[in-house]
Amino acid sequence: MSSKSASIRQSERAAVAPLPGPIVDCEDLLSALPHPILVINNDQSIVFANSAAESFFSMSATTLTRSRISEIVAFGCPLLGLIEQVQATGATVNEYGIEVATPRFSGAKLVDVYGGPLPEEPRNMFLMLQQRSMAQMIERQLTHRAAARSVSGMAGVLAHEIKNPLSGIRGAAQLLEPGLSDDDRALTQLICSETDRIRHLVDRMEVFGDERPISKDAVNIHDVLNHVRRIAEHGFGRSVRYVEDYDPSLPYVLGNRDKLVQVFLNLLKNAAEAIGEKTDGGRIILTTAFRPGVRLSLPGSDTRVSLPLMIQIEDNGCGIPEHLKPHLFDPFVTTKVSGSGLGLALVAKIIADHGGIIECESEPKRTVFRVLLPMQRTRPAAVQTTRET
Repeated sequence: MSSKSASIRQSERAAVAPLPGPIVDCEDLLSALPHPILVINNDQSIVFANSAAESFFSMSATTLTRSRISEIVAFGCPLLGLIEQVQATGATVNEYGIEVATPRFSGAKLVDVYGGPLPEEPRNMFLMLQQRSMAQMIERQLTHRAAARSVSGMAGVLAHEIKNPLSGIRGAAQLLEPGLSDDDRALTQLICSETDRIRHLVDRMEVFGDERPISKDAVNIHDVLNHVRRIAEHGFGRSVRYVEDYDPSLPYVLGNRDKLVQVFLNLLKNAAEAIGEKTDGGRIILTTAFRPGVRLSLPGSDTRVSLPLMIQIEDNGCGIPEHLKPHLFDPFVTTKVSGSGLGLALVAKIIADHGGIIECESEPKRTVFRVLLPMQRTRPAAVQTTRET
């Protein structure tokens, strides 16, 4: 190798903060790994960061290696406790589903953490983070579909075993009503209203049993969002302030407009109800963006589907209880006193029918529902004609 080539090689290595002393032998290996890697010394200063760590933390290796880990992640981050555990015991740790937040993140990132002392230099430890957000979204999508199928089977049974007897009960109550006193007539009216409520619940469940492919066309998602916002402004969300952060260059969504209106109307209604009757300060942010890097691997296939269209509904309401977050899109899970728990399950089914994904992040004063959808690959004929004339 020429001296010039050696010089270039050394300058390239200097771009990522080098490891000190005997650790330098494994620097090439750690740099080549696709997951974020940090090496931390016994006073919790970062002494090495690979390029994946730069991308993960949105900071250069030089900046990272001038910092302590406690200055990079948020106060109280579980990552700090794991580092202390490794340094105190000298044992390796594996933890799954750890939330890591920094001032540079718009929200916490979910990661699996692997850490332990370096064999060559036990005073230093390595930390590898494997981001799980896409895996989580894929798992959620499959869970939503399985839940929809279970509700579908239940709805078929209920339609036959419950709806028909309900009609007989309601009819009998109506026949009894004319010959009863006012007090007893109130009871027959209660029977009728309750049978109607049960029938309505079964009708909603039957929607999950509709396995027919939905008709899809090129849909302007901003038209959909503007439509549901106007409904909210003149109804359930009239006391809320709406903020729009739209990407005007967003391409068309391949979808069913009526179904998408149903999805975002449901999400907007949930956001308004989470805010409650605030006289001021209630805010909902509607965001659209193009994220070309998001791709979904289809189970049992080598096909990878691009989901570049992001639509996000954010509110500053009370947030979602921690124990409900893992089951938020399951049927019959609700925080509302009179809710059926089918709204978000149906939203998840519709998004899955569109080939997309929905996820949620929630903490007090900030809840985000994020939908990722495929786009329309060809321009609609009406749009082509308009632009070509």
